Amino acid sequence: MTATPIAITAEAMEARLREVLAPTQLQVLDESWQHEGHPGANGTGFGTHFRVRIASPRFAGQRKVAQHRLVYDALQIFIDHGTHAIAIETL
Repeated sequence: MTATPIAITAEAMEARLREVLAPTQLQVLDESWQHEGHPGANGTGFGTHFRVRIASPRFAGQRKVAQHRLVYDALQIFIDHGTHAIAIETL
């Protein structure tokens, strides 16, 4: 039995973050095309390098490292399936 592949897209990441962190502001950008030829790039220009700008009530009272950990934890399935880098900006 093989695992069902997941779509590694900005839209899929956005849906996951909305589900888990209920953000008040959210922007997910696929910046993979900017990293062609770099380690972790897959040659397609999509699905490997993302930027997340997010504000969430879940961040209240948390240090930046804890805020980032919440985002990484929510997106772990994408990391497990080939996302190489996520730049996080918590607002």
